[in-house]
Formats: sequence, structure tokens, C-alpha cells
Amino acid sequence: MSERTFLGHPRGLAYLAFTEMWERFSFYGMQSLLVLYMTQELFLADKIGQVTGIETYRWAVESVLGPLSTQALAGQTFGLYAGLVYFTPLFGGWIADRWLGAKRTVVIGVLLMTAGHAAMVFDASFLIALLLLILGSGALKGNIAAQVGQLYQPDDERMTRAYAIFSTFINIGAILGPVACGLLAQAYGWHYGFGFAGLLMLAALWVYLRGADALPDAVTSRSEALDNGPITTAEGRSIGLLAFIYALMVVVTAGFDQTFNMGMVWIDATVDLETWLGRFPVAWFVAVNSTAIVVLTTLTVIYWRALARRGVEPSDTTKIALGGLFAGAGVALLAVADAIAGDGKVGIALPVLSFIITGLGFAWYWPTVLAIAGRYAPPRFAARMMAAAYLTIFFSNMFGGYIATLYETMKPTVFWSLNAGFCFAGGALFLAFGPALTRALARSRTDAAGEAAIIAREQIA
Repeated sequence: MSERTFLGHPRGLAYLAFTEMWERFSFYGMQSLLVLYMTQELFLADKIGQVTGIETYRWAVESVLGPLSTQALAGQTFGLYAGLVYFTPLFGGWIADRWLGAKRTVVIGVLLMTAGHAAMVFDASFLIALLLLILGSGALKGNIAAQVGQLYQPDDERMTRAYAIFSTFINIGAILGPVACGLLAQAYGWHYGFGFAGLLMLAALWVYLRGADALPDAVTSRSEALDNGPITTAEGRSIGLLAFIYALMVVVTAGFDQTFNMGMVWIDATVDLETWLGRFPVAWFVAVNSTAIVVLTTLTVIYWRALARRGVEPSDTTKIALGGLFAGAGVALLAVADAIAGDGKVGIALPVLSFIITGLGFAWYWPTVLAIAGRYAPPRFAARMMAAAYLTIFFSNMFGGYIATLYETMKPTVFWSLNAGFCFAGGALFLAFGPALTRALARSRTDAAGEAAIIAREQIA
């Protein structure tokens, strides 16, 4: 698809970007309220019994982790939810690749997420709501991201920039969602914020259906013909190399993701949120981060293009490494802010700066990871390997949920230093192994193309 009608890219990119923008509006709008809603209302002694299935759920969690306080249970629940949201796309990608196609699978995902947001309006259906949101995200996320990559040929250098544009629109939604839902929750109550998030899922569905004719739906016919055959040597090597990159990404993202978990609790307890315009809602820190991602991704893409014209644009793995180091610096600022606060409160400036710098890190590493998946994944496994990229966030949130249970047992300064260390370690690992990984992936892609051509000739013969 070579038509260029949207910022020099195929017009299908516009529909995918706007669909994901409204979906992320609803997702981040709800997510920005979730931990505070659980710790300040839903999981309190006089209300937790109203949640359908809560006793079974709590027993299951505590049978693994032991008895948990209200705050620890909320942190672990957030980690499970945020992790599973990025685990189920693996199954959504398989369904799209092998059965329904991307378009129908995405529509199903939007409808499930709409139902999930509607269920969040009621205390009793809280766990059901989380389940619907997890399943809906599984059907939607990986398939939309895979469709972006399918708009381009593998060697098209625009692909990384396309994912940066796609990520920018994601984060526009992530700005608007917490701002709108946070205001509604603060002014009228939690459920108004949750309900408004659900309405915006319908906007996502409308945009996606409007652009359906401009969107790819499945892998190429050649890949379909090969889909029932065994994995070739080169394909297996590409999958293994991508899996190794995803494993390293878990280390990079672990500290970043914690800012949306216990970070909300720490801000509510430690940061002086009163400003001359009134109280700054805690949920708006998510919007601060997303605003930084939008602005800094735009500047980053311009910077990358300038470097590319001079022939010195960093490799994909170097971009990820630098992103990890930036994210680590941002998380480390929370440790500094806590040390300054001592037993009192800290001003809002340092935490805001922290969320801006972590946004810079995200702008460097996440679009690049998606571009690597789109560029090097074997074509017949495109949606599944794109979905597998989101497993990095699954594992980092699952790990982060466990780390969140330690928040009450250590000083916040130590807690945030620990999480910053994860980001720094991940960046260092990409600096060490990145060049070799890039060379190996390029060789595997060339070998896979040759193997596919041979198999195709044999089938024709």
C-alpha cells in the first residue's frame, strides 16, 4: 500500500492512529483512577464485600503471596490487570492470523472493552469489568499495531517513524483520558469518570469502521499458503532473537510501569498538590507523562530524520538503550523528591519533571520496539509477534505488581531507587548486546525470504 495521503504515509495509518487514540483515551482515563479507587474506596472494609467474586479472588492471590493489606492487594490487582491487558494480545493475534482476520477481531475487542467500561460503573461488577477489559484489549492491541506494520514493505525506512506517529496519537488519547476522567471523578465521583471512558470506546469503533477499506486485514497470500507448514530455520531464529529482545525490554520497562502503580499512591501521600488554580488531580500525572511523550516523540522523530540525512541515525537497539537510561533518570528523580520531602511534603515541580523525563525514555524505546517487530517478524507470524511485543509490558507489570507489595516495607526513597535501577540495567544490556542482535536479525530476515521463495517455487511446481 504505497498511497501517501497522511503525513507522507498511507492513509490507513490515520485511521489506525485515531482509533487507537480514542481507545487509549478510555484505557488511560480508567487506569489513572484505578489504584486510588481501590485504596480509597472499593477495597475498604465496608465496601469490598459488595464486589462479586472478591473472596475467591483474594484467596487466590493470597494463597500465592500471603496475607496482603488493602494497599498491597490494590497494587497487586493493578499489576495483574495491567499485565494481563498486554498478555491476551498474544491470543488475539493468533485468532486474527488464523481465523477471523484483523478487522473483525479488532471490532470484537472494541465491543468487549465498551462493555467492560460500562461494568466499571457498578461496584459489584468490578472484577467482571476488569475481565472484559482484559479480553477486549487482547483482541484489539496487537492487531492494530500489526496493521501499521503491514502498510509498509519490510525495508521501508518510514516504518519506525510510522510507529512513532502511531505512538504519538496513542499518547494524545492518554493525555485527554486522565484529564477528562480525572476531572469528572474529582468533581462528581469515580463512576462518572469510568462511564465517560466507556463512551469514548464507541468513538474508536466509529473511526475504525470508517477506515476499514484502507486497512490491511491479513498476511500476504504467499504467507497464507505457507501458514500450515513447519517453522523454517530462519523463521525460528528470527522468533528467538525477537523473544530475547522482548526479555531485555522487561528490565527496561519495569521501573517505568511502577510510576503508574505505586507512583499514584506515593504522589497522593507525599506531593503537595495545591496550586494557585486549585488542587492538581493525581490522575493528571498520567497526562503529564503522555503530554511529554507526544511532544518529545515529535521532536525525537525530527531529530532522527536530521541524523538520518547525515547518515548517523542511531540503530534501533541504541535508541532502546538510550530510552532505558532516560526512563531510569526520570524514576530516580522520584527517589530524590522523596528524600527532599523527608517526613513532610515535596513540591510538585520535581515529580512533574520526573514524569516528563520518563516520557522522553518511552518516546525513544517503545516505538522502536514496535518497529523492530514489524520489520523482522516472519510475515505469517506478524500479528502474533507484534502481540508478543506487548508481553514485555505483561511481564513488567506482573513483576511490578509483586514489587508494589514491598512498598509498605521499605522507605520510598529506596523503593524508587530500586525501580530506577531496573531501567538503567535494561539500557546497559541493550548497549552491550544491541549491535550483535541487529546484525543477527538482518541475516535471519534475508535467509527467511530466501527459504520462502524456495518453498513457493516448490508449491507451484
